[in-house]
Amino acid sequence: MIPKTFATCVLALVISTNINAQKNSKKTQKPNIIYIMSDDHTTQAFGIYGSRLAKLNPTPTLDKIANEGIIFDNCFVNNSICTPSRAAIMSGQYSQANGVLDLEGELPMDRQYLPIELKKLGYQTALIGKWHLHDQPNFDYYSVLTQHGGQGSYFDPYLTESGTPYANPDAGDKIGKQYKGHSSDVITDISINWLKNKRDKNKPFVLFHQFKAPHDNFEYAPRYKDYLEDTEIPEPASLYYNGNNGSIATRGANDSLLHVIGSSVSKRNTIRSQGMMLWNKSSLKNSDPNFDPAKKIRDDMSPNAYTHATYQEYLKRYLRCVKGVDDNVARLIEFLKKEGLYENTIIVYTGDQGFMLGEHDYIDKRWMYEESMRMPFFIRYPEKIKAGQRTNAIINNTDFAPTLIELAGGKAPKQMQGHSFKTILETGKEPAGWQQSTYYRYWMHMAHSHANPAHFGLRTKKYKLIFFYGKYWVDTKDPKADWNKKSWGNLFEMDTPAAWEFYDLSKDPEEMNNAYNNPAYKEVIADLKLQLAAKRKELKEEDGKKFPHIQKVIDQHWND
Repeated sequence: MIPKTFATCVLALVISTNINAQKNSKKTQKPNIIYIMSDDHTTQAFGIYGSRLAKLNPTPTLDKIANEGIIFDNCFVNNSICTPSRAAIMSGQYSQANGVLDLEGELPMDRQYLPIELKKLGYQTALIGKWHLHDQPNFDYYSVLTQHGGQGSYFDPYLTESGTPYANPDAGDKIGKQYKGHSSDVITDISINWLKNKRDKNKPFVLFHQFKAPHDNFEYAPRYKDYLEDTEIPEPASLYYNGNNGSIATRGANDSLLHVIGSSVSKRNTIRSQGMMLWNKSSLKNSDPNFDPAKKIRDDMSPNAYTHATYQEYLKRYLRCVKGVDDNVARLIEFLKKEGLYENTIIVYTGDQGFMLGEHDYIDKRWMYEESMRMPFFIRYPEKIKAGQRTNAIINNTDFAPTLIELAGGKAPKQMQGHSFKTILETGKEPAGWQQSTYYRYWMHMAHSHANPAHFGLRTKKYKLIFFYGKYWVDTKDPKADWNKKSWGNLFEMDTPAAWEFYDLSKDPEEMNNAYNNPAYKEVIADLKLQLAAKRKELKEEDGKKFPHIQKVIDQHWND
């Protein structure tokens, strides 16, 4: 018979050993990663970023996640358009390095460095939702939107799944399997099903969960039809009065190009304005089949009254799509908690770029202006990231891949140009020598009737310097040049005026005063030009021999 005291000691030893084993197991277990990205979800449409829309409480679920981790106030895209931004995230490289300058660029499987490196680290990888990079995803599992060149459909979408023949989305509109319902719901259903039934539960996972919403044309799920219907949406003052924003590059001589450049909320742009898309009975055929424009606009409206009505409808549709995203993230989080996965899963949320919600009377993205260039970005991971933190450290979307790789226990490959900000996540502080500026370049000159002139520039924490060079990256004046002349709504052959813009963001955060010609900033601008030239050289983003027609403009106007 074993003495009682001895048995008690043995039992205590066993319990202690099990507890220590569980602790050690937790320490050695790699965290799972869920990277959630919406399309065109801009910082104005959150509570946490304190915009004019914050009081509408558009993102309660996302705000809660953000407040349980670290929020980045200075996260920026380097090329504010879907395909190039996604290529930068997957490659950790800028546009010239990864070869994806515009929506027609392709990122082959062997250059999708982020999933490649995560697989090397033992992760099972999955991508579900919007891909928009043409080539086959280099993930263990994928189910991606295929209609409309990879843009996908809001309702009853087609998705192509790994294990079936992959066809480039440009090949047709009905590729893969069709699902019934709204895309935000469908994408979340597929993600939850993969997490529950398809993944290898003996491996850590990384899931890229990527919504189509709230991309235009803002077709929301019918259940949100009455959301915000009776609410007056706050408007930006620059919707009606744009001050000294812009330059001859964005306005034309004597404002001669105002009706062409920059798609608008108002009727200013006679080629593409928001009302052209909104005030159509069939525009909400799936969201609200009883929609009647005549109840909201009249032919005898004043210009300001028309702009007001159009803005209200624009924002309500947009925010209804955002509401669908937030509610579906809540579903995903609920599943993680139920399965005991939440605490050991790094949750990342971002958009693929920013979006103009009427600021300066602009819609869409593409611009280097703040609302288009700034990305929402926050991470929750209680084991390593203290809750309730914010940082104004500058990061951009080329930095995502190195950071995720390092969080997974690896090291970014040398070809990546971005920098890991893991230290910032863990300490809340910028390490010595951290980048103090970010580079931006929009290549897709005068495209899709949004008609944004090509430009590049530098943003620091205090200043922004932009150079509009106004030419397509293919020399359209060369008779031997080849480009997609069938691409819809493009004015690639239209050169626009070259000009500089400078904004002192510390005094003018809404970018209402282009102070480039203010003598008080002469030395500041000269220094920014030196920084810009150095950054372009460092990133191999110069034009030189590759784009001599652009280099000629740069040389002619650098010292304007």
